[in-house]
Amino acid sequence: MPAEGRLGDGLRLALTTFSTLPVRGGRVDRAAAGAAMALAPAVGALLGAALAGALLALASVTAPLVAAGVTVGVGALLTRGLHLDGLADTVDALGSYRRGAAALEIMKKPDVGPFGVVALVVVLLVQAAALAELAAGPWPATLAAVVAATAAGRLGVTVACRRGVPAARPDGLGALVAGTVGP
Repeated sequence: MPAEGRLGDGLRLALTTFSTLPVRGGRVDRAAAGAAMALAPAVGALLGAALAGALLALASVTAPLVAAGVTVGVGALLTRGLHLDGLADTVDALGSYRRGAAALEIMKKPDVGPFGVVALVVVLLVQAAALAELAAGPWPATLAAVVAATAAGRLGVTVACRRGVPAARPDGLGALVAGTVGP
């Protein structure tokens, strides 16, 4: 497949995986998945710009903490809460002290356990507090910080999908993207 086709398919896959943007899907294979995972920070930067805009607009008409709380909610809506679901699943599995297949089974369950709930509450509170501090500062610094933080958060996906990192199990999205990102 030509690089342009792989990049276009990867960009569409990245946008549909990491956001709720209404983008028509393209081809989904390991090449497109690798491009998508490499582009995850760019999608994060795009989301960050939207979130910074929302934060700054809201902070001009309401208290910084209210603006920050709403912005955190907008972020969850724009990403389908994918990162929040993954966080809750991971912390529930780690908190269970189970290993291997038993931990993966906990992560597959649709419910959220007490460890996951606590992790979500703490993370959302810290995000809102950080955004409230940023909302009170100068807008260029706020924009830069929110864009950089949101992009950096998606960089973890790129790193986790680098070559040499195997999937936890042979089925699902992880198997499609594991080991697809080169240097």
